[in-house]
Amino acid sequence: MSVAIIIPAWNEATTLPRLARCLASLDPQPAEILLVDGDSSDGTLALAQALGIPAIRAAKGRGRQCNAGVAATTAPIVLILHADTWLPDDAVAVAARTMADPRTVLAGFTAILAGPEKTRWVTSAHNWLKTFYAPALFRPWLFVRGGRLLFGDHAMFMRRTAFEAIGGFDESLAVMEEADLCVRIVPHGRTRLLSRTVTTSDRRVAAWGEWKANWIYLKIGIRWGLGVRVKTLGTLYPDVR
Repeated sequence: MSVAIIIPAWNEATTLPRLARCLASLDPQPAEILLVDGDSSDGTLALAQALGIPAIRAAKGRGRQCNAGVAATTAPIVLILHADTWLPDDAVAVAARTMADPRTVLAGFTAILAGPEKTRWVTSAHNWLKTFYAPALFRPWLFVRGGRLLFGDHAMFMRRTAFEAIGGFDESLAVMEEADLCVRIVPHGRTRLLSRTVTTSDRRVAAWGEWKANWIYLKIGIRWGLGVRVKTLGTLYPDVR
């Protein structure tokens, strides 16, 4: 099955050269690549096009941008890639092989947060653990059916048919839109977290500090799990560029 890679981006000019090199190294190449720019002010759209990355513009908001990207592509497998996450060279083959199992509807890679100074093993371990404990605590009836909570750092990929059947991402959510999608997609099949890894920039952890970052992640996750003012959680998660 062919794969489309959708990249929601906002003010990501500094990450695009490395992203372009990552995309060029993929073997096999995806059927489609599309960056969806959320009206950046730093020239992201123009730079992406100059680097040979097909790009369009959409209203800012990760859910809106992802939905626009999926609507503009046709491949049966859709992989959502953040601009600061780098895939292994065989990621397309991994996605196609994973989706060859008809029981699987959505999957993602294990994310390792790293930067020029260090690898964030504590936060990476917590991110791995919460894909299991969060649904077990807050959505146990889905957990026993194979539901797991994946997030943007996991380079999640899914079947287009299931994505379209549930109406895509909830565009009203500023954060946790991936977790929300994971919950809604469970009736269509199981969710998997692969042992294969991707590398994600540690820029948030570097800006906030390791313990503060994990506290922010935990605070947002608990409020989302309890349904506490879900649509306002974006105020707890400021942009770091």
